[in-house]
Amino acid sequence: MSAGNSQQQIAKLLGRHKSTISREIARNTGGRGYLPRQACLLAQELSLGSRNASQITAKQWSETVDYLHGKWSPEQIANQVGISHETIYRHVYADKATGGSLWKELRCQKKRRKRYASGQDRRGQIIGRRPISERPAYIEERSQVGHWEADTVIGANHKQAIVTLVERKSGYAVLSKVTNKTSDLVGNAIINELQSFNLV
Repeated sequence: MSAGNSQQQIAKLLGRHKSTISREIARNTGGRGYLPRQACLLAQELSLGSRNASQITAKQWSETVDYLHGKWSPEQIANQVGISHETIYRHVYADKATGGSLWKELRCQKKRRKRYASGQDRRGQIIGRRPISERPAYIEERSQVGHWEADTVIGANHKQAIVTLVERKSGYAVLSKVTNKTSDLVGNAIINELQSFNLV
């Protein structure tokens, strides 16, 4: 939204229905508007109240808080109170989202745990890649031949993969098998297939 896109444009870019985008914005907009990090925290807080969320009794939470003040780690606390350390972390961060200070009792003073990192872990990302949001509008319209999308289908035990290339207007697909999903193998497979069409 900060880029000036409408909800309908965002839905199209993300491949979602516009009502899904509308609900997300309505559900997770704060006083300063829709902020991605804030939305993530609010979503976590809401998830704790769902019928599928892990439940903590008042006694368990009271004991958990006491252990946190004693500088116990959530992993150590989990063995004492009978709930998972992930559930403890979720409750601590939900407490933080509502202005609480329990997160300060965690031994490791990171903004967020790695599992819930807000895009800081760069493993597996393509260096210098351009986000799909920068794709020109005329490509979205699929009005001309020559724009391809690449993806990978991972095999059993992550040992092999199929590289797929789909021409956006015609839907013409090309498949190539690679022995592993490494950037070199996938990149070479894409180049080889496109070279067969004299595109590179």
